[in-house]
Amino acid sequence: MTFALKQLRSAWRAGEIRVLLFALVLAVAAMTAVGFFADRIESALGRQGGMLLGGDLVVVSDRLLPEEFTAEAHKLGLRVAQTMEFPSMIMLGEEGRLAEIKAVSPTYPLRGRLTIADEPFGDARKADGVPAPGEIWIEPRLASLLGAKKGDALAVGERQLKVAAILQEEPARGGDMFSIAPRLMMNANDVASTGLIQYGSRVRYRLLLAGEPAALDEFRQWAQGRLERGSRIEDVSGARPEIRSALEKSRQFLGLASMASVILSMVAMSLAGLRYVRRHLDTCALMRCFGASQNRILQVFLVQAFVLGFAGSLLGCLFGFAAQEVLARLAGGLFLEKLPAPGWTPAFGGLLAGMAAMLGVMLPHLLRLRGVPALRILRKDLGENAVVSWLAWLPGIAVMLGLVFWSARDAKLGWIVLGGLVALLLVACAVAAGTGYLLRQVAATSGGTWRVGIANLLQRPGVGIAQVAGFSLGLMAMALLTIVRGDLLDNWHASLPPDAPNRFVINIQPSQMESMRQFFVQEQLAPPEIFPMVRGRLVAINDHPLDTGRYVDERARRLAEREWNLSVAETMQKDNRIVAGRWWTASERGQTLISLEEGIATTLGIKLGDRLTYDIGGQRIDLKIQSLRKVEWDSMRANFFAVTPPGVLEKFPASYITSFHLPAGREDVLNRLVRSQPNLTIIDVEAILAQLRGIMDRMTLAVEFVFAFCMLTGIAVLYAALSATQDERIREVAVLRVFGASRRQVRATVLVEFAGIGLLAGLVATIGASLLAWVISDRLLQIPYAFNPWLAMLTIGAGLLLVPAAAWLGVRRIVHVSPRQVLQSV
Repeated sequence: MTFALKQLRSAWRAGEIRVLLFALVLAVAAMTAVGFFADRIESALGRQGGMLLGGDLVVVSDRLLPEEFTAEAHKLGLRVAQTMEFPSMIMLGEEGRLAEIKAVSPTYPLRGRLTIADEPFGDARKADGVPAPGEIWIEPRLASLLGAKKGDALAVGERQLKVAAILQEEPARGGDMFSIAPRLMMNANDVASTGLIQYGSRVRYRLLLAGEPAALDEFRQWAQGRLERGSRIEDVSGARPEIRSALEKSRQFLGLASMASVILSMVAMSLAGLRYVRRHLDTCALMRCFGASQNRILQVFLVQAFVLGFAGSLLGCLFGFAAQEVLARLAGGLFLEKLPAPGWTPAFGGLLAGMAAMLGVMLPHLLRLRGVPALRILRKDLGENAVVSWLAWLPGIAVMLGLVFWSARDAKLGWIVLGGLVALLLVACAVAAGTGYLLRQVAATSGGTWRVGIANLLQRPGVGIAQVAGFSLGLMAMALLTIVRGDLLDNWHASLPPDAPNRFVINIQPSQMESMRQFFVQEQLAPPEIFPMVRGRLVAINDHPLDTGRYVDERARRLAEREWNLSVAETMQKDNRIVAGRWWTASERGQTLISLEEGIATTLGIKLGDRLTYDIGGQRIDLKIQSLRKVEWDSMRANFFAVTPPGVLEKFPASYITSFHLPAGREDVLNRLVRSQPNLTIIDVEAILAQLRGIMDRMTLAVEFVFAFCMLTGIAVLYAALSATQDERIREVAVLRVFGASRRQVRATVLVEFAGIGLLAGLVATIGASLLAWVISDRLLQIPYAFNPWLAMLTIGAGLLLVPAAAWLGVRRIVHVSPRQVLQSV
């Protein structure tokens, strides 16, 4: 043990293991940084969804829940809030309107916030608590319909309650976009005195809970067996799809960067291990001369590998923790609350993974050292080209596969990148072998430094192929991440341009469509596209009555039970993309066809060609699925799960919906629109847009940070590929100097050899990165891919210029000393 540590310290001072350790630190830092960050993002996503529900977990019932539910929640240390929702007529003098009343307990909301203003569409502020007893908050539309203002008293059942504020925003309201009646919020203590809730009243009761995940899971398990018919549990799985889409793409890129760092680091470690082995061949031969057995030699170097693995993994975990803290700060404005503290699982995983990577990569090299004969003291060629069994490589390959899928956090992404890696290595080997044949022909007709440089390239074909593969891999990873990063950021910015719709208008009647267009023209706003909506309930699939009980997933059951919004479109919207089937033609007008969003089709187990039966106002219609669409929900435009051709739904009653962009400072337009068309419902999504833009801006910084981090790993691979044969290059330069080669001739020889390697590596990397980026962008991230010729030329140029320049820097010191000194140094 002591001897192993002394030898390790000596190797560190000589600089023999620094590349090896640096590559390991980078690999573990990449894994743990993304692991820590993803862990915090997952927790924050849960809270983000909770802000849209008002709590982490919600028990919904059509009857008053027993007191034991609240008692059990308190027993588990959970925070509790309660709400009641029911419709009722609200009066102001002789004017009456239907409102959706929400009575809330003083602790509401547990997650998220309430915002209020003093007038409709006025400056919003965060509310301190809930409406006081005797007071109410009303939405802008209800205020406009009644002509009510702050301070007015409205008749709510048998009570007169004062309007204390205009309600601008509340949790869970965004998910109920198509609610017919405007909101009135009141204190739960006032409900009994209004006399509105009687036997047979339609009331929806909600018990909201918030607390630690373990306590929430325990409550869920306790409650599942006690829920009666008409009751269910909702959780944070309903978070906004726009936010989830942007974050999911960010996580996929972070996973891709982490996976690339792992692969590159393990390749760098393997290449650095080659140099480490060569520098210890003589040491092992000397140990054999002094009586050390092969097992003793293996034990010594296994101890060194273990110590290196532990130290490098520990350093990597520390750097990873620091890196994720930078990521967290960059992403600090993504969520309404501070990101939760990270758990320790990524650290333990990174520590074990780093040690496994070190031992797995080094095992084949250590077996070579184990077999070094004592005769190497006399014959330096012995042990140089020792071959170990292919079985020795299996642990390293298994470790790399495990780490790839762990860091990717997506099996599909892992298989895509691994497939691309294998293809790249095969192409690199084929190109290097084919080029070797051509170079032999060129060398036969060349002279001088060209011939010597080509001869150096050809005399070790295995090493040459390994270097081409190593350089190709490093350059490909950097080019791939550059391409995907650019496409991802471009797609983000294109999906939410400055004029993205920030207001929705629903409940438009057919007779109001022309007046709506005229209103926008008068206000000097672009008339928006108006879409019809027909409400229908899915009742059968392929003539089999729909059995919602067969769906195990709660979300699938709710989707099957609810009414659908069917729409009509002659041409497909720009933010939709066909993933199966085809769009209809003009000649198919009036045919009973339907196009479904792929997500809802997958959730409900519906496939292309199925026949769906809808009940629309008591009338049934059969529609055949002709296409499945991918919908970009984060575009914030009006989109639909189900669309039919023109001429299919015209006989059914319909309302209409539109979305438009309202410039800042023109909120008065909304007041005029509601006064001219009092039945309209205006939904303000500007807050969601601002949050999305904030997400994209900050995730852009996070992506750039991880991108730069991964570039370091790529540079480590390039350096390791160069250093793997640096000792041999130095000896060759020494021999050339002894035989009278000038400095210019030596420099030209090295540059010719590595320019050839760099050019081949650049070409292979460009082809591999372009093909792999196309697959990842199109199949995984589902964003447009565009070939970048400038980046392709930059990659080839980097290989052609940087590789020979770096190689020359490694041997240039030998050129400036006399041949005698060179011989003594080597």
